[in-house]
Amino acid sequence: MSKVRQTYIKRLAKDLVDADSDRFSEEFEENKEELKDTEEFESKQLRNRVAGYIVRVVQNSRE
Repeated sequence: MSKVRQTYIKRLAKDLVDADSDRFSEEFEENKEELKDTEEFESKQLRNRVAGYIVRVVQNSRE
């Protein structure tokens, strides 16, 4: 079974991709580096979760 992500993580990731889709890619490490500059994230764990879900959003948008 896959992990269930919380709604706020999904919403935040989708909003970030909708705002600037060229900024993100299908690589987790690249997305993580892009999100380091963003001040919205209080914790590293939240940033990593959003970066991981961004990978999924980008992959689904390109199919």
